[in-house]
Amino acid sequence: MSNAQLSQYPLQNQLHNKSTISANANLSSGAKTDDDSIALDFDYLAFEREAKVFLGDRIFSDYARRFAYGIDASCYRYIPKLVVWVKNEEEIARLYDLSQKYNIPLTFRASGTSLSGQACSDSVLVVANEFWKNIKIKFDDNADSSKAPTSIVCDCGVIGSDANAALKPYNRKIGPDPATINNALIGGIFSNNSSGMCCGVKQNSYQTIKSIRVILGDLRKTSKSSKNYGDDRGEKIKHNGNAIVLDTSDEARQGESLASFISAYPHIVKSLLDLREEILADKELCEMIKRKFAIKNTTGYALNALVDFSDIKDILNHIFIGAEGTLGFISRVEYECVQDYAHKACALLFYENLSLASEAVKILARNDSIVSAAEIMDYACLMSASSLDGMPSEISKVKSGNCAILVQLEEDCLEALEKNIATITSALSPIESLFGVKFSFDSAEQESWWKIRKALLPLSASSRPSGSTVITEDICFEIDSFAKGIQNTQELFAKHGYEGIIFGHALSGNVHFIITPLLKDKAEITRFGRFMEDLAKMVASLGGSTKAEHGTGRMVAPFVELEWGEKAYKINQKIKQIFDSRNLINPDVIITNDKNIHLKNLKPAAQGVLEDYLDACMECGFCEKICPSKHLTLTPRQRIALRREIKRLKSLKNKTNSQRRQYEELKKSYKYLGVQTCATCSMCATLCPLEIDTAKIALKLSPKWSKKYGGVSALLASSLSHNISLMTNLARHLTSLSNSLQELLTPQKMQNLTRKFYATIGTPILPITMPKPNEKKIRGQQWASKFLEDKCDNVEYASLASSGVSSEKLNGRLNGEVVYFTSCLNRIFAPKSNASSELESNITKIFDRPMQEVFESLCKKANFYLHYPQNIQHLCCGKAYKNHKEQSQNLAKNAYLALREASQNGRVPIVCDHSACSLELLKKIKEFEAQESANSDYLAPLRFYDLPAFVSECLLPHLEIVPLSQATKQNPPKVALYAPCGTRNLSVKSQKWEESIFSIAKACGADIIHDSQVKCCGFAGNKGFITPELNESALKYFGTNFLKSSNQSPLSHSDYIFDEAKMGFSSSSTCEIGLAQKSGFEWRHIIYLADICAK
Repeated sequence: MSNAQLSQYPLQNQLHNKSTISANANLSSGAKTDDDSIALDFDYLAFEREAKVFLGDRIFSDYARRFAYGIDASCYRYIPKLVVWVKNEEEIARLYDLSQKYNIPLTFRASGTSLSGQACSDSVLVVANEFWKNIKIKFDDNADSSKAPTSIVCDCGVIGSDANAALKPYNRKIGPDPATINNALIGGIFSNNSSGMCCGVKQNSYQTIKSIRVILGDLRKTSKSSKNYGDDRGEKIKHNGNAIVLDTSDEARQGESLASFISAYPHIVKSLLDLREEILADKELCEMIKRKFAIKNTTGYALNALVDFSDIKDILNHIFIGAEGTLGFISRVEYECVQDYAHKACALLFYENLSLASEAVKILARNDSIVSAAEIMDYACLMSASSLDGMPSEISKVKSGNCAILVQLEEDCLEALEKNIATITSALSPIESLFGVKFSFDSAEQESWWKIRKALLPLSASSRPSGSTVITEDICFEIDSFAKGIQNTQELFAKHGYEGIIFGHALSGNVHFIITPLLKDKAEITRFGRFMEDLAKMVASLGGSTKAEHGTGRMVAPFVELEWGEKAYKINQKIKQIFDSRNLINPDVIITNDKNIHLKNLKPAAQGVLEDYLDACMECGFCEKICPSKHLTLTPRQRIALRREIKRLKSLKNKTNSQRRQYEELKKSYKYLGVQTCATCSMCATLCPLEIDTAKIALKLSPKWSKKYGGVSALLASSLSHNISLMTNLARHLTSLSNSLQELLTPQKMQNLTRKFYATIGTPILPITMPKPNEKKIRGQQWASKFLEDKCDNVEYASLASSGVSSEKLNGRLNGEVVYFTSCLNRIFAPKSNASSELESNITKIFDRPMQEVFESLCKKANFYLHYPQNIQHLCCGKAYKNHKEQSQNLAKNAYLALREASQNGRVPIVCDHSACSLELLKKIKEFEAQESANSDYLAPLRFYDLPAFVSECLLPHLEIVPLSQATKQNPPKVALYAPCGTRNLSVKSQKWEESIFSIAKACGADIIHDSQVKCCGFAGNKGFITPELNESALKYFGTNFLKSSNQSPLSHSDYIFDEAKMGFSSSSTCEIGLAQKSGFEWRHIIYLADICAK
């Protein structure tokens, strides 16, 4: 948000300007804990002051956000002095200048999923994520865009899976495939030389890189003479301040090309080529480099770039791979595309022990030309995944010591794949497996197996003892040493008293393991240090890699020389010196003088302080990309980490002054950062392998604050919850008043005015797209009578009417019946009367009707009998009173009893017309039914539907649907769809609430546009009125497509994908307010579309 926007939200503005704690609190055992001023030679205040000029509100100095934004997936806890969200290359260049001016180090970070501490900082953390999302697909000059692309250009902030999604229509993908590909960003994948399950060393970044764009520091400082800088030989290099842009692509702009770089910095080129000659002159060193990079290796810099290539372009393209942001800022990467095979087959092979599995691995490795992956998992891994969906029945039969290998084969031709399966099955036959060799072609089954494998780290870490630290190691051996390496690792576990979990990419000889030590005192840290030293020596003795794919980071920086030897280590040091002579770019990563750096600033033990449902979180970051507040305040893992730290500080019996100040500031800041800007949508649980629902924090804390600070709120809640009819009538009148004022002042002026009121007295902010009041008087008996009149002759109707409405007497005349629970929100709001003028008048009339009339119309067309529960005007699901538990529970109970009666104890299905309320009702119904069952009062379960699901499953088969083009008598505009977060909740996944919205639109022949990235709009019921910045931030990029084709240049934000849409459909009236404000056109419930097309 801009500073102007920020000022509209006083709570956020106040928080942003706080800087009461400027300390770096080293929180691990033995680290400083009472350092509140940091006596350093660096002037961070001056740095911040100058940086604010061009960064505005994207530089953070308040302690709460410095702590939260400093979190990553590693075992380290560093708290930056400043955190910066960078927007473009110019800002990077200016930060370089400030770094050199004040001698302040910079650390570049992408998504924070790395595990070795390479993205941690106690100085200035520079985050390149939100604003770096452009993708460009390139084709051969002579090929059209229907052919297979040759390469893909990605900004550093593109998620790896998004790059693959862009390439999927062409059966292509990027080479690297780390387990974190759904979260890791291209900048991190490239800078760590991440590989993964299938790519091995054949299709990693090193093998598939085509060009890079990198922002370098002031390289002129490294030369004794500057007479050649920018001379007349060729192009002059383009500088942003003292920083340099180097673009090795064929499309490099003048002053940024490789030729410009060579001309301006011949000493850099010479230094690199001299290093190459030094290596080639030492045959033993040269052979060692080739041998060590024949397997996965991310220990140290890419020395193989100096052996494999003689052309300076190739050397520069490759030298930054795996450099972990220590040499420069990788702005953009161009990867060659690799084949994404159409046909895949997987087998889950179980073995008696790891020794037998290792023998199978050798066979698979000898056939690596037809085997794309072989993932080994020990007994502990299998147990951690055994309770999850999609696991085969064999897992329940495994015994201690057993293990499994997940094998994948892939081909473009099914016949070839089947032939390869026969070859592998035969080759494996000498190694006895527990349950045989069975390959599956079922993509859903394969996906479930791979989902478990990719989630093994957080799954395994979840079973750790409370307060322990998750240590993830990543070693690699030549295949012939693979079994020995695993055996030696297990012996080290026993020697140092650790219980480890082993898994990894067996086909590459790559072993991952997890240990969870309680690093609560110096003795424990010393024990861990001895283990790491023994591990490094063991791996080096077998010619392996102490880091295969997770990056050197801080974890093995002290052991780079041990693994590589003195001569190779000096080459590493020289590479660092060439590009960062002042050691200001990510210091202590890869190259360090501190031999104990891996033991410092470990995440502190916080034993027994955090709620059980949160304690399993290891801060992996899988949840972050889906969170609606990720660009505003915090993500789920940051909320959990901040709460963990608050609880840890609170638990300390003898707090220092610094700890006391930290505790007070974190607790105060958490109200806005952790609670008020949490949408409580639970979308984080859908991506978390452990299904941790961070929304529970806000749901738990909000009522406490409401009770403590909101006496008036509690009184109103108590009064209004006893008279829902009064509440809805009052809300209608206020909605009508707001409409009138908007007409008088204009919607924008009215919104600005209410923002001022909100800032002073806390009244709601009025959206520009405020709906109109719903004037419909719901009379269930009246509608039923009209229904009977339409279906019966006069005599029969009179008889039925006199005996009361009885749907059973219409048996044979009906296709079905339904109880309609219309939410209080939809009894208050109705769509505005401003449908597109391009539509026919009959369509406009449908759009202008209240939702209840539209659903009544659909039911009549489908010959379904509809009736409302008794006293519907007094019913509410209770969600509106979520901060007042007693009132919420009472309302939910009343609704449940009314629905049980109206549905004749579950005989008649029930629908609700607001997805968020549907979710709330469903949860409460299950809760009350469980209570009844426990009391032996068994009643048949209620049959409950969200409205789109009911229409899709029950009404559509009985409706005559005409295509939208026919219904509108013209070529209709494209239809925008959005499935609210309530339809995506894990608890309704099997009921396909989300899919039903799309199935209705498809049945209507609609040309659908939807944004697959936004999973929650952030309106969050009332938060759209009292915390509108959450909705604005969640929808900031709604409808933005960052994908470019080869003829679009330069890279920039693409066109708005909803430009051609004139109507939008969803299933939540509050969400539709925010969607309309963002998109510029009205949104309605999906049943409006169904009624348009139903004859």
